[in-house]
Order: sequence, then structure tokens, then C-alpha cells
Amino acid sequence: MTRGNSQPEHKAIVLTALDQGRQDHQELSEHLVDMRAADIAELLEELVDQRDDMADALVLLESLPLIRRSHVYGHLPKWLQKTLVVQLSDQALLEILEEMSGDDRADLYHLLEIDRREELLRRMAHRKREELRRLASYQEGTAGAVMTSDYVAIPSGLTTAQALMRVRQTAPDAETVYQIYILDDRGQLAGTWSLRQLLIARPSAYIDDLMIKDVIYTRVDTRREEVARLVARYDLLAVPVVDEEERMVGIVTHDDVLDVVQAEATEDIHKGASIGNLENGVGRTSLWSLYRKRIVWLVLLVFGNLFSGAGIAYFEDLIAAQVALVFFLPLLIDSGGNAGAQASTLTVRGLATGDIAFKDWGKLLGRELLIAAGLGLSMALAVSPIGFMRGGEMLMLVVAMSMTIIVLAGSLLGLCLPFVLDRLGWDPATASGPLVTTLIDACGVVIYFGIASLVMAAI
Repeated sequence: MTRGNSQPEHKAIVLTALDQGRQDHQELSEHLVDMRAADIAELLEELVDQRDDMADALVLLESLPLIRRSHVYGHLPKWLQKTLVVQLSDQALLEILEEMSGDDRADLYHLLEIDRREELLRRMAHRKREELRRLASYQEGTAGAVMTSDYVAIPSGLTTAQALMRVRQTAPDAETVYQIYILDDRGQLAGTWSLRQLLIARPSAYIDDLMIKDVIYTRVDTRREEVARLVARYDLLAVPVVDEEERMVGIVTHDDVLDVVQAEATEDIHKGASIGNLENGVGRTSLWSLYRKRIVWLVLLVFGNLFSGAGIAYFEDLIAAQVALVFFLPLLIDSGGNAGAQASTLTVRGLATGDIAFKDWGKLLGRELLIAAGLGLSMALAVSPIGFMRGGEMLMLVVAMSMTIIVLAGSLLGLCLPFVLDRLGWDPATASGPLVTTLIDACGVVIYFGIASLVMAAI
């Protein structure tokens, strides 16, 4: 049995011990020692969220050695961190804070009440207090807010042997040791070197002659999604972060980037459905918050749909004369909405990943015209026989023309709207889902009955 497969067994043993009232810290510690921090965090979440058992959760947390306790706390979701800090004494919380990595410490600090923050800062060691204040000062959503200050940095001018000694001294407190950063006498980033290169280099060689000087780095105010793109593009384990004076202040590691990618993808999906960002996820968000985040757009879209109703009302006489037209109305406007949603989704995702930019709009517009025309004609060909059976040649012609133009209009709107919003500084993700569908509905009604009236007038 592999170590990974043993995790459910340990979890079951711990839960059984807690259920039977065996809350001896030593016994629990023996079972927890073989569990990974992420799995223990999941176990704590189950105790609090599913069993509503805060007492056992606290017993479990206190059974862990301090270092492991801090690691587990870093894996907990924000809502559970906020729930647990209320139950912990200032001393217990201070011990956890001081053992956490710099970025996790700053995240937990932001969850505390202001009065408690100040109390804990007063009791914290000077170096860690100043480091925490600096990390907590960076704006949310930037590289500074997700970076850690636990990295390996050495001064320039050392030999390989001297550098290796410095790395050994620094490594125990670093989040990653695979990349070493070389700083000049002003604290600015002079170069980088991998641990592998350090180990195989001659002991007497100078690192300044061997280090990589063309370093890929980012700034503290860079948006976190841009940092994620940088790490993905250059396959980096970590990217160094510098301040406005070009001094190195931290690194963003690949595991932090994974968290960023997940958070950004979730946020885009919520916005695409015309829902705001849910900080604690749908399962932990209150009924009132879910209602409030959904009702605004739904009400606005209701008024948007009034244009569709107005269009139908305007063509009442035509509909009364040709009732068969109504049969194809849902089919046509839904087809336009589907085509628009496809184009919008592709465009929003392309903008989010950096695959396309505003300068590509003209080229993409030309391509979409050809693709949408092909889609519209194909769908018109598929639906034409039904139009002929329902109303003869006249209705077949109206349905075929309408299908082609509505699909074309929907696709072009789905392509252009994200670019327009991006140019205005709004999130392009808002342009997908219900918004595009509502706009296409109104346009589709006017296009369909407009074509029908023109064809009937010509006959």
C-alpha cells in the first residue's frame, strides 16, 4: 500500500477515536503524524462544516506540533480560518502566525479584527512584525499580496563554496531552495542561479561569472493574473518580485500561482453568469448574499427583455396574419444566443490568457465573419425544410434568411462586446452568458419580423 492510499485509513481512525471520546493528544498525534497537512485541513473542515463539532476540531488542532499546526492552518479555507481564530487565545494564535510562511501569515492577518491585529503585532518579534506589516500593505490582487518573503538570497561577489555555505544557513526558513537569487550591495536583483548549477560548479569559481543576469521578474503592483501568465510562459518554479526601487522583496511560487489561476477561473465563471465574486464559495455564502448578488443583473436583464416584447408588439399585425411565424421565433433567437455565447466565451478566455489582445480585433472580426456566415448558412439549410412544411416557400425563405443573419449578428456581438468592455476598463467576463443572450434576443426579434414584413410586402 502506498503512502498516498493510507491517508483515508488514518482519517477514519482519527474520526473513530474522536467519536468514541478518545481525545488523548498523544494518541491523536500518532495517527496524525503520517497524514499530510492538506488532508488534516480537509479533516478539520469536515468536523466543523459537516459535523458542526468545533470542540473536536480544536482538540485535533492542538494535538499537532506547532510547525505542523501552522502548515495545516495555511491549507484551511478562509471561512474556517476566521471561525477558528475566534476560538484561539492570543498566545496560541501568535505561535501559529510566527511559524507560518510570510504570504500565509499576511492572509491570516487580514482576517483578524483591527484591535486583535494590533495586539498581536505588539507581541511579535520585531523582524517578523515589520515583515508582516510590509506584506499586508500591498493591494489585494497584486504580486505583493501573494508573494512570500521566505526565499534564498545571497550577496554577489562570493565563490561557489561561500555561496553554498550561505544557502545552507538560509535554506531552513525558505519556502523553496531550488532557485537562488543574487543581490548587489543595494539589495537589487543582480542575477539568479539554480541549486543544481551551484552544486556542480567548481568551489573556487565566482558566482558573478556563472549566474544568469537576464532575470525574469515582476513588480509588487503587477496584477496577480499577469504573474500567473509569466510563470506559465517561462515554466518558472518561482518568479522574483521587486519594489519601485528595484530591490528584491519576495517571490511568487508556482503553488501560489495555481491558487491564483483557480481563483481567477472561478471569478470569471461567476461573472459570466452575471454573479459577483463569492469569496467563501457558493456553499458558505449566506442566502441573502446569494440573492443580492444575483438579483441586480436579473432585474436589469428583465428590462432588457422588454425590448424583445416591444419588438413583438410592434409586429402584432404581421403575426396575426402569419401565425406560423411564431413557431420559429424561439428557435431563431436561441440559435443566435448560442452562437453569441460561443463567440463571447472564446473571446473572453482568449483575453484572460493573453492569447489575444485589442490589436487583434480586426483580424478576429474578419475570421468571425467567415465562420459565422458558414454557421448561419448551415443552420439555415438544416431548418429550411421545416419552414417549407409549416408555411411553404415564403416562410422557408424568411426562416432561412433570418437564421443566417441572426447567427451572424449574434457571433459578431459575442466577439466585439468583450473587446469593448476591456477597452472601457471593465471585466470582459461580464460580456458572456445572460447579457449576450438578452441582447441577441432583442435583436433577433427585430431581424426576424423585419425580414418577414419585407418578404411579404415584396410578394
